[in-house]
Amino acid sequence: MNISKIKIGNLVIADANILNDLNFNRAVILLSEYNSNGSLGFILNKKLNIKLKDVILNTDCNFSIYYGGPVEPENLYFIHNKPELIPNSIEIADGIFWGGDFNKIIESINNKLLKKSDIRFFLGYTGWDFEQLDNEIATNSWLIKNNIFASNILKKVPSNLWKELMMTFGNNQIIWCNAPEDPVLN
Repeated sequence: MNISKIKIGNLVIADANILNDLNFNRAVILLSEYNSNGSLGFILNKKLNIKLKDVILNTDCNFSIYYGGPVEPENLYFIHNKPELIPNSIEIADGIFWGGDFNKIIESINNKLLKKSDIRFFLGYTGWDFEQLDNEIATNSWLIKNNIFASNILKKVPSNLWKELMMTFGNNQIIWCNAPEDPVLN
């Protein structure tokens, strides 16, 4: 994809050549902001061993929390596909929304109106300065793909997401799909 075609809602996929970067090894990032101030996204496929009930006192919800990226890892962020339940949300693209009234989220979770496949929570986010993402794509650190799953991306199995997307790029990337995460273990 041409760098000038990057847009909000794209998936930013770690190329195999950044396997040694613990933050981004096999990361799939939903690009949530892309403008002259920089870029921002959330890593969709790095589940933490933390549940929502571990960080929010007024819920007994066992929804997983994901590592969104190395920026502000002490802050909780969320994306979802239920704007009718979560007022003040901002549509990223293709039926995926960012933010909204957190009290309504907790109320909807406690009332069993939100399922795990409707919302994803993150500690931290991934950010790039102006043109930094473009430069990293030009040096083959990242691959860009339209979000072929739209709002169903929240239903995808996170542990399979990187491999599934890499296979769509063809022969040059398929070779890496079955390689161990840590090449030393090969």
